[in-house]
Amino acid sequence: MIMVPWKSHVRAKLFQRDCLQREPFSGLFNKVSRLEDMLNLHVSLLEDLERNSSNQNGIKKQVEEEAPPKLCLELREAQHDREELIQKVSDLTSVLYLKEAELQYCHSQVARFRSEAVLLAKGASLLKDDLSEYQYKLECQSKELAALRLEHKNLKEDLAVTRQEREELLERWLEEKKEEAERLNKHNATLERWNRFAGRLKKRHSGGCCRQKCAAATNCPRITQRHSADQPLPDISE
Repeated sequence: MIMVPWKSHVRAKLFQRDCLQREPFSGLFNKVSRLEDMLNLHVSLLEDLERNSSNQNGIKKQVEEEAPPKLCLELREAQHDREELIQKVSDLTSVLYLKEAELQYCHSQVARFRSEAVLLAKGASLLKDDLSEYQYKLECQSKELAALRLEHKNLKEDLAVTRQEREELLERWLEEKKEEAERLNKHNATLERWNRFAGRLKKRHSGGCCRQKCAAATNCPRITQRHSADQPLPDISE
């Protein structure tokens, strides 16, 4: 007898619930049930004894009529107990089948949980490997970041030094250009003064030469010789 797992599980839960609900009154229920059975036996026995006519079970009826009432009652009780035992055996068999079905269901659940545990263990191992790899990558990236930060710091310091040197060079260049401009201005001023002075000297020199030529021309003897028309006169300025 193979039952569907979920059906057997539901039946087992219902049976467990019934047992839990009947447990406080189990003794009382058993006594009442036993008394009811005994009452039914006594009533049926009295009815059988009061009947004088034969029934379908003639042989059995004759044995019961010939036997005393106490023996008949014991026979009925034994028969009733036998029926109860048969019913109990049947109930226990059904319960056994139910327990076997529950056991099979539990075994199947255990196998399923075991396979799931194996898969989860493999997944956990893979995740652990991935985590180790990510930690290694994170460590490498942290080292690279530290190196880049150090390099950035050094570059920043070098940039500050370069800017300072550029400012100093610019200041020195401006000072040199300023000094050069001042020297050029002084040179231009000196040259201008020299040109003025040279101009004055040239004017004075040219004036003195003219006066000397004029004096020389007035002091020389007159030429009495007559030149011919085709002979030029000598240049005095020479």
